[in-house]
Amino acid sequence: MMRLGPKAPPSGKGTGSLTDAPKDLLKETRHLEELFTIDTPKLKEITHHFVNELTKGLSVEGGSIPMNPTWVMSRPTGHETGTFLALDMGGTNLRVCQVTLTEQKSEFDIIQSKYRLPEELKTGVAEELWGYIADCLQQFIETHHGDASKMGKHPLGFTFSYPATQNYIDEGILQRWTKGFDIAGVEGRNVVPMFEAALKQRGVPIKLTALINDTTGTLVASAYTDPKMMIGCIFGTGCNAAYMEDCGSIPKLAHLNLPPDTPMGINCEWGAFDNEGKVLPRTPYDAAIDKDSPRPGQQAFEKMIAGLYLGEIFRLIMVDLHDNSDAHLFAGQDISKLRKPYSLDSSFLSAIEEDTLEDLSETLDLFQTKLNISPSRAELGLIRRAAELIGTRAARLSACGVAAISIKKGYQSCHVGADGSVFNKYPHFKARGAQALRQILDWPDKADPKEEDPIEILAAEDGSGVGAALIAALTLRRVKDGNMHGILHPENFK
Repeated sequence: MMRLGPKAPPSGKGTGSLTDAPKDLLKETRHLEELFTIDTPKLKEITHHFVNELTKGLSVEGGSIPMNPTWVMSRPTGHETGTFLALDMGGTNLRVCQVTLTEQKSEFDIIQSKYRLPEELKTGVAEELWGYIADCLQQFIETHHGDASKMGKHPLGFTFSYPATQNYIDEGILQRWTKGFDIAGVEGRNVVPMFEAALKQRGVPIKLTALINDTTGTLVASAYTDPKMMIGCIFGTGCNAAYMEDCGSIPKLAHLNLPPDTPMGINCEWGAFDNEGKVLPRTPYDAAIDKDSPRPGQQAFEKMIAGLYLGEIFRLIMVDLHDNSDAHLFAGQDISKLRKPYSLDSSFLSAIEEDTLEDLSETLDLFQTKLNISPSRAELGLIRRAAELIGTRAARLSACGVAAISIKKGYQSCHVGADGSVFNKYPHFKARGAQALRQILDWPDKADPKEEDPIEILAAEDGSGVGAALIAALTLRRVKDGNMHGILHPENFK
């Protein structure tokens, strides 16, 4: 459990000088510690509620966590073979991959190309967007295979990382555009026929086998190389998780009469956990972020742990301590740059936490360069502590979701594949999350520090590339075996 009061710094790390700080600064630091510290009993309370909400999301009535069935109906064995294309449509780039699953267990070869998505396409007309994507695919095929018109059709897994409803694995009804896209006439419609029309018009030899979410891809790609992988997570700009559930535990699919032990990949979309505000310890800063967001009252969990919001929480604290506090942070200085919403991202906090110098001079340089502010030595100490508190809270809350799935599924020992910029780049995120898991699940202390935790969160494989190709392979295999559940167009699989 984190202690209240000024924190003793790790050996050799920058500290600022909070112990010598003016009383008002110390008081504000302690107040921030009270607001942002989550002790073990609270972690357990959040996790208990999380388990109930996961179950509720699978029910006929549903809940705030959508728990979307993905129609991925098996785990990879590592013995899958064949060559598959994968298309990854992100917010900035389009990535096309050719993934060859080799005869060697759990091994693959990949060739890939990236294509920049022109900004004007994001707010243009739908036909231009799908036409551009089809052109990129055609270019990729011709580069690696020659004349596309003389080829048979390649199976494709399409990673479409936008909120979509999937009643079938080969459809995706766009709920809403995100990541700067705003193209009329697509929301509320199935994107697959639009995409396929552009392919057909250009004679691109591709058949869409599976439309997937990047989190589901992360789970499948990680399970292909590591049989102990049971959960896939994204901790990046947003946050999410996926795992395999038994159909007998999914009442909202009961009408399909699937065998109860049939596996079903579930894309949790857990950023919506506790939208009702029952257990998450929200601060006034969290409330301000929610109020000014495009969709107040939604994505409550995500707004406390995802990279998009961590820098903004920090910025709001700094502005508040300048405007409304007896501490008068940055007194007499122009903080106009700091007043710009979302001007600081999680990499700003990462840089503060990575400052190992005793006098925090790298943090001082960061504030001077980016914000035109020169904090005092004591203010640097508060800045450092605020960054630690925000980053630690995010990691500890993230662990509640992992613990909840583990408890729900009865996993005593497993691996969790995690991806995303916060997991991969934010200092101490992994260690803080691991410590929280230990506290929630009451693991005994390790005899050997190098010993693996019962549930270990590890770096994931490439979900949106290799994962998409694998899901295409798994889907073709189950159709061949006669499992047609969740297939909209069986004719495409012949």
